[in-house]
Amino acid sequence: MSVVGRAAGVLARGVVTGVAGTAAMTLSSTVESRVRHRPASTAPARAAQKVLHIDDFSSDQARARFSTAVHWSYGTGWGVPRALLGAAGVPPAVAAPVHFAAMWGGAAVMLPALGVTPPVTRWGSTEVGIDLFHHLVYETAAGLVHQAL
Repeated sequence: MSVVGRAAGVLARGVVTGVAGTAAMTLSSTVESRVRHRPASTAPARAAQKVLHIDDFSSDQARARFSTAVHWSYGTGWGVPRALLGAAGVPPAVAAPVHFAAMWGGAAVMLPALGVTPPVTRWGSTEVGIDLFHHLVYETAAGLVHQAL
């Protein structure tokens, strides 16, 4: 197989891996938010809004669509580094924690740096635990799907 063919295969595995992880995380966070009677998180969308210099939306529906698009794009995109780790021959027992640390750690640094959330040290142990749980759900689903592919 050509280099381009191999690269396309890794990219495709990454996209499928990311979609699976995002779907699992969406399910876990939706259930958790309903049980706790809290609104869905908009932090990733607010971060993207800042980075893209989007001042406001024409409606709440437009804001909700943007939030959904950011959530799925961001989650799907994180599948690609997971696939790259696999393509590089990194064993799953190493790739999973490395990928998880990059994914969760990146968000834990980026969101406060953009002024979207307070620093993780001010979240409280329950919120940190819940956020870690949802990211572990993502990582577990992404890892299982990546291995199946």
